[in-house]
Amino acid sequence: MRHWGDLRQRVLTAALLGPAALLCVWLGGLWWAALMALCVAGLAWEWVRLCGGSTRALPGALVGAVVLMAGAAAVLGRPGLGLLILALGAPATWYVARTAPGARPFWLAFGILYIGLAGIALVALRHDGLVGRDNVIFLFLVVWASDIAAYAAGRSLGGPKLAPAISPNKTWSGALGGLIGASAVGLGVAWGLGAGGSPATILLVSALLGIATQSGDMLESWIKRRFGVKDSSGLIPGHGGLLDRLDGVLAAAPLAALIGAAAGAGVHLWR
Repeated sequence: MRHWGDLRQRVLTAALLGPAALLCVWLGGLWWAALMALCVAGLAWEWVRLCGGSTRALPGALVGAVVLMAGAAAVLGRPGLGLLILALGAPATWYVARTAPGARPFWLAFGILYIGLAGIALVALRHDGLVGRDNVIFLFLVVWASDIAAYAAGRSLGGPKLAPAISPNKTWSGALGGLIGASAVGLGVAWGLGAGGSPATILLVSALLGIATQSGDMLESWIKRRFGVKDSSGLIPGHGGLLDRLDGVLAAAPLAALIGAAAGAGVHLWR
């Protein structure tokens, strides 16, 4: 049981936060905008804290300000303006941070792009007419399935390590389990939403999002090792911080937005 010591707390936390997030997706509008603003602000706070700064003073305050302004532009239907704000805000933050004692200019600027791109992607996906709700629900459930299946398979089966220099606990069995879980749930969600689509296309899109999810998890693990911390914060019991919990979404959301843009407005991601 030592491998499952944190399972109860993880399940209880997920049982509260998961339905709340899905409810905001379902309701859309101000509910979705409020959830995005809360998450982006929390992610920015954690990121600046990892970098050894504070969001109450420069240059750390710029991270939160830029990502929130970019997200606001996307909420107002101007995702292109949001991308421009990120493109200008990241180098501006780097420039200001160069002369700040103890600041990490590169990492502060990277955090703006890391958080901001995912925020704009999620807002743009949800705002895509009648299919927006389905697409975000599909994305969230595929990401969660990848995380849960990877956790369960890795803890149950163990085996060779995936990348011990980056994350010593991740295994090949967990990676394969996550990919299978993402693909299976993606297929079930797409069919359950009744939007059609060929099984091959659904499985391909689900697998790509699953791979992106695991890549985001690995990136977050590498970043935490780079900064010498176990968790990004203690905001979420059993899960660490928002960056720990949303690392897969941060990587998968921009990919989902690109797939959506390639498919065209008003088209489900798996069509």
